Amino acid sequence: MRRFLAFAAATLGLAGAAPAKELFLGSYPDQLLIFDEGAGAVTGRIKLASGLPTSMQLSPDGKRIYVTTITTSGIEVIDTATKRVINQFSLNDGPTRWRFWGGVPDPTGRFFYTVGTKFEKGIDRYTVSKPLYIVIDLQAKKVARTAEVEEQDDRTSGRGGFKISPDGRFLYNFGEKVVIVDTATLKAVERIELAKPEGLGLEEVGFGTQLENQRDPRRLVALFNAADPYIHNKIFGVARFDLTTRAFDFTPIGPAPDAMAGLQLSPDGNIAYTVVTNGKLGNKRCEFWRFDMKTNAVQGKAEFQCRSRFRFGLSGDGSKLYIYGASYDVEVYDAATLKREKVWDLGADTTGAGMVIAG
Repeated sequence: MRRFLAFAAATLGLAGAAPAKELFLGSYPDQLLIFDEGAGAVTGRIKLASGLPTSMQLSPDGKRIYVTTITTSGIEVIDTATKRVINQFSLNDGPTRWRFWGGVPDPTGRFFYTVGTKFEKGIDRYTVSKPLYIVIDLQAKKVARTAEVEEQDDRTSGRGGFKISPDGRFLYNFGEKVVIVDTATLKAVERIELAKPEGLGLEEVGFGTQLENQRDPRRLVALFNAADPYIHNKIFGVARFDLTTRAFDFTPIGPAPDAMAGLQLSPDGNIAYTVVTNGKLGNKRCEFWRFDMKTNAVQGKAEFQCRSRFRFGLSGDGSKLYIYGASYDVEVYDAATLKREKVWDLGADTTGAGMVIAG
């Protein structure tokens, strides 16, 4: 039977991540902040030669952070143990410019996959490519292969995140739908229809750590919105996606709110948190929701003061909730009581690159 499910992809939290004490956050104009959770203070900064960070991807083993930058369309690789840049380069060269957001390394760490656009400066005009699947050789420090995204998929830009199968055979591109791409041919082999995120969108409610911080390379756990094919009532629920078999299941929970942030899982995977927003401008309300992942039931809710733009995160040990982004601070809430405890001063404005917890 053909199923007409429309999903609004929210983002993924940390599945089974080990407790950690250090946070890495993107910051203007060209750096990562290193923040110690225990001390509640910035303990270091990592200069990014290629410019402003726009995304961060933690490797499954937690040893590398892959950072993309927008200033010169660069990639920088950070060693989490030494907190040093071990590889960096820019793709922009002479008359050629590239633009891409996010991406994912293959299991070997040799290639980096993304979706983007190529700009060529001619004598009297710029030539802009169609959306491209881009394979970047991290050793050769250049684009190795490209292929045009099919017209039916060109609205799937990857802003929702990327994942790659454990064997490196398939690239998962999350956007208005999930497009599964064969990495050998860069051709789509399967599509799962998705809708745009409902409500306020990515700029107003940052979608947590997006897909980049999912620590289990085999599967995804996420919040989705679904609509029935007859009267189109929107409901939300928990989806579990197997990256190896491409199978997924969806458990409905209740009526969909205006917008939901990313699902953040406790280290043991039993409890999860998200941020829900309803209304706009002066009528906007923000709430924390806590879920029991064994029963997929909402355990508790608590309202907190909204920001116009923010991101949502969870501490390494799962005991604190973080509201941050587009500001110079991090608001810290107790995960058990959902009450605000304190505010950490970062001393720098954070970017939309999100937060990575490494230990």
